[in-house]
Amino acid sequence: MEQARVPFQRIVFVCINHRAEGEACCAGRDSEAIAEALKARIKALGLGGRVRVSKSGCQDLCAKGANVMVFPEYAWYHGVTLGDVERIVEDLVKSTRAAS
Repeated sequence: MEQARVPFQRIVFVCINHRAEGEACCAGRDSEAIAEALKARIKALGLGGRVRVSKSGCQDLCAKGANVMVFPEYAWYHGVTLGDVERIVEDLVKSTRAAS
């Protein structure tokens, strides 16, 4: 095993957890589409080498979903919709440029 520094300035975790029918979950609130939209925007802006968008399992905040968490800022976006993707991307661009 080897250990190295994380190769990204920001990691964005989008919960895509599925729960039983009728239970609140991020997957039931378009989180897969949100993750894909975030990935596409980050790639289009040329930030793919600095910002990683990853799908995650349950973040244990299902009632507040869809949930997106950004590290190292420890920022938590909840109640996220596709309409919020651009705002999250704007925040990522600002924080990534500030860290450069």
